Amino acid sequence: MAEVKALAASAAHGQLKPFSYDPGPLGAEEVDIAVEYCGVCHSDLSMLDNEWGISAYPFVPGHEAIGRIVGLGDVAAQKGLEIGQRVGVGWSASSCLHCEPCLHGDQQMCTTLQPTIVGRHGAFAEQVRSHWVWAVPIPEGVDPAEAGPLLCGGVTVFSPILDHVQPTDRVGVFGIGGLGHLAVMFLNKWGCDVTAFTSSPRKIEEAHKLGATRTASSTDTAELKKLTRTFDLLLITANVSLDWNDIIAMLKPNGRLHIVGAVLEPIPVSVFPLLLNNQSLGASPTGSRAQIDKMLRFCAQHDIKPLTEHFPMSQANAAMDHLRSGKAHYRIVLDNDL
Repeated sequence: MAEVKALAASAAHGQLKPFSYDPGPLGAEEVDIAVEYCGVCHSDLSMLDNEWGISAYPFVPGHEAIGRIVGLGDVAAQKGLEIGQRVGVGWSASSCLHCEPCLHGDQQMCTTLQPTIVGRHGAFAEQVRSHWVWAVPIPEGVDPAEAGPLLCGGVTVFSPILDHVQPTDRVGVFGIGGLGHLAVMFLNKWGCDVTAFTSSPRKIEEAHKLGATRTASSTDTAELKKLTRTFDLLLITANVSLDWNDIIAMLKPNGRLHIVGAVLEPIPVSVFPLLLNNQSLGASPTGSRAQIDKMLRFCAQHDIKPLTEHFPMSQANAAMDHLRSGKAHYRIVLDNDL
């Protein structure tokens, strides 16, 4: 097979430069996808900088890919996929399908899960490879140019909604950014009363446009205390430390604090209030294949798409710098011009 053109960094914090690699023979259960668009996620930045200590170099970012199938292994060709079909690949690229989590339908929890950008080359490239399970068909009604961020950021916030939220619930979302703005839109169409918590006054008006019932400060202790015992669920999409005990106090009895932002510092929590009120604290990664499919259908039905800024893939360094600066509004998508 011809070499694949890509963009790679040779070291942590490095610049992305032209890079080519031989993908090797296509496995029986694998799919090759010609990348048309690729979202830029904060996880790409974390991996580029080796913040999690698991990066390998040369490193090719990109795990929110949309494109058309150009290669199918013998087994993959029997799974309803076709050459030329438009599909997407998110955080997960391969799972075993025979461990207990996989058999339970939680393929994202596979004991041998292979993320798209951990130990393999991602989608800042001409093409990307995945197991057929994770080559997700893009349904009619979902704009392929905007769909990439749904495959990681989107399902990351949609999964706990499926698992923990009733349509009549009162839900608070902390952090109106790449994850949080999607959470507000999902929850609004889910039927919830949604409070958007933000530390940025400029995001207040936009949060209402996204579907928030109301907004509140995420850092004003007095304002948080006024909301004691208000929420069925609080969703933390930011990756910063917050006043956790004041936040937990805003939960109703049986309420849940759920974290999807990659908070790197330990979270000190007093157990006694949780115990007295039968409250819980949890977190989750991305979602299963079934949850991704359901999310995409939900987006098509309700005309939900992320707010994005587009860059040519050849300007990926500028896009990463834009994300690093905190100026992205709210997700970045690369249009492939390699």
